[in-house]
Amino acid sequence: MAENMPAGPAETGAEMDYAEHEKTYNLFLAVIKYSSLVIIAILVAMAFGFFTPAGFFSSTVLFILITALGVWLLP
Repeated sequence: MAENMPAGPAETGAEMDYAEHEKTYNLFLAVIKYSSLVIIAILVAMAFGFFTPAGFFSSTVLFILITALGVWLLP
């Protein structure tokens, strides 16, 4: 198996799998997009729960609503 490896640098000898690279990049973008959505929803719900007399239950409902709306709106 080692004799099938190119002798030169990897930049000139290795072929790129562009389809796999594009799938990985799209997965990375999706993870970042939905992670950002959840973090923003958590921060808004925490601010709503801490700085208003609404309480824990109302801020949990707000978190679920923001997350559901964001998932529905994001392509």
